[in-house]
Amino acid sequence: MEIRLYPSQIRGQVQAPPSKSAAHRALICAALSPGESQVAGILPSADMEATIRGLTALGAQTRVEGPVAHIRGLGGLPAPLPRQADCGESGSTLRFLLPLFALTGAESRLTGQGRLPQRPLGPYAQLFQERGLPFAQDGAGVSFRGPLQAGEFTLDGGVSSQFISGLLFALPLLPGDSCIHIRPPFESRSYVGLTLDAMAAYGVKASFVTDYTLAIPGGQSYRAPAGPYVVEGDASQAAFFCTLGACLGGISLTGLSPDTAQGDRVILDILSRCGAAFAYDNGAYRFQAAPLQGVAADLGDCPDLGPILMVLGLFCKGETRLYNCGRLRIKESDRGAVMAEELRKLGGQVFLEGDTIRIRESCLHAGSPLHSHGDHRVAMALAIAGLCARIPITLQDAQAVNKSYPAFWEDLESLGARLERSYA
Repeated sequence: MEIRLYPSQIRGQVQAPPSKSAAHRALICAALSPGESQVAGILPSADMEATIRGLTALGAQTRVEGPVAHIRGLGGLPAPLPRQADCGESGSTLRFLLPLFALTGAESRLTGQGRLPQRPLGPYAQLFQERGLPFAQDGAGVSFRGPLQAGEFTLDGGVSSQFISGLLFALPLLPGDSCIHIRPPFESRSYVGLTLDAMAAYGVKASFVTDYTLAIPGGQSYRAPAGPYVVEGDASQAAFFCTLGACLGGISLTGLSPDTAQGDRVILDILSRCGAAFAYDNGAYRFQAAPLQGVAADLGDCPDLGPILMVLGLFCKGETRLYNCGRLRIKESDRGAVMAEELRKLGGQVFLEGDTIRIRESCLHAGSPLHSHGDHRVAMALAIAGLCARIPITLQDAQAVNKSYPAFWEDLESLGARLERSYA
């Protein structure tokens, strides 16, 4: 799909979609619980469908009715049967579910699409090798076999916190106690906090005993809460509308709790340091236009904010510096490189220097067609760039937003964005 986006009068209120990160975690915990439970606030997307496929392969039964998922869970360890699942392009699905598939000695295979089969699985490969367990990654996916045993685990903290979360989901089901030791640097620590919160909501305990060590008691059972588990609003997706509001004003954002533990809520702190004018009032963040100043920001705990912060920097006086950007290279695209490529088509001044990205205030102009490179966050960030600059843009492969936020274009239209869709 191609989107043609025109200069628009942006005004109104939009609700942050449900958190994809929280929904993945809640679905997994519900699938490990006995009986039937509900997870409310499911936004249908390719990533959610991938996790549901994986949980179905494990033996859970899930049906989604509107925004509510009804899950009949396993109530314990999966049966020792050979299993295979297609994880689509969802790195969360692959890394969260792999240890659960490895709880038995059965052969398992997880496949993927796009860049997913090439995304790093080194921490798991080393873990399996150390235990003498088969593990082989190829161009289409990964094949492996357990059983994982309780004990001591050491993981690098600088690749992805998803490996830590994957082990956290699985280890409490084993009969013995376990510890996870994390080698610094420990990036995306807040996402491990989200995992611990979800587990606690389902009656499973694990905790930090030092800054780099997690203790996981064994022999535990997941238990769904009495009522539906309600997924909170997504700070990662809200960041696009927060940036739009900071640049243009006139936008109210609902659905994002000021008390959220999501690491990407730091977008509000970054915008505040930039001089953005906004306030939280009666359940909504309300934005007014204000002069913005470039700042420095560390992406170590919030890599998903990379694309939209690169856009923000174009509208900030002076220079914006983003540090610890290395993990942008291993997302659905090489996000730093492709965002720089696309923004330069519009006259954006973007400079990549190792794991640092510098962005200078730029006067953007209409240019050649932009491309999402199949990356949902790149597609959304480029749309915000065009609207903030009040220039027309053409965006190819705009359906990439379906990975996480299929209603993105409709939500932009609800704020007054003028756009046209065309299908090849």
